[in-house]
Amino acid sequence: MNARLLTGTVRRVILVVLGLVWLFPTYLVVANSVRPAEDYDASDAVSPPTSIGLFDNVAEAWERTDVGSTLLSTLLYSIVSPAIAVLLGALAGYAIVVLRLRHGFLWFVVIFAGTVVPFQMLLIPLFVGYSRVSLYDSQLGLVIVYTAISVPLAALVMRNFFGGVAVSIFEAARLDGASTFRIFWRIYLPLSSAALAAVFILEFTYVWNDLLFGLTLSQSETVRPVWAELSALTTDVYAGTPVPIALAAGLVVSLPTVVLFLATQRLFTRGLTLAQF
Repeated sequence: MNARLLTGTVRRVILVVLGLVWLFPTYLVVANSVRPAEDYDASDAVSPPTSIGLFDNVAEAWERTDVGSTLLSTLLYSIVSPAIAVLLGALAGYAIVVLRLRHGFLWFVVIFAGTVVPFQMLLIPLFVGYSRVSLYDSQLGLVIVYTAISVPLAALVMRNFFGGVAVSIFEAARLDGASTFRIFWRIYLPLSSAALAAVFILEFTYVWNDLLFGLTLSQSETVRPVWAELSALTTDVYAGTPVPIALAAGLVVSLPTVVLFLATQRLFTRGLTLAQF
């Protein structure tokens, strides 16, 4: 009994230490984003702030950048691209698992192979290609990119989910005269709503927080994602920007993804559990 209690205590201590190590960078961001800009000292960044200047920092960041219009563009990318991706992923999983597409596993490997190549290797080809077909610095171009990089994960999750659905459901619907697409749209898609929501949340978060493609494939304020716009605070143009201002802007812009996850954590957990990872 004593050995069991000791083991449990050690385990809890280790978990607490690891949790504190994990949360320490978050503490630094929060502490220095709420600190007034004039009070910031890099040598004393760990100490708690003695006064609150978060709202002034956010207001200053909004004045220095065009965050308002970029938030609308980012919201567009974060909703439209994941929505299209989860639908395409569901169609792919349905065709491979339920319809037993010929060479289905090979097709799945082809789809999922898009995650093997580091995204950094895609930047130059995408930039050159987009420049030639007039997709550079366009919302359509970014929607296409975000959709393409989101499909593999959606296909993986939906393939796993549909693999756990009884084949008799499909066979019974076919006997009743339902078409292949009708079975997908009216039966399999509603059944997979939790898994679809989980994938959508993951991909919404990724697209919202993207900086790489936004910097490479956009330039104007009406097209550029919000993180690409905020990155300007660290460039030579805004070399005089105090650190608390940039951190405060980043903290506020991160809130939508945090709120989304906290509001849907039960649905998110249930969706990933149903996907049978």
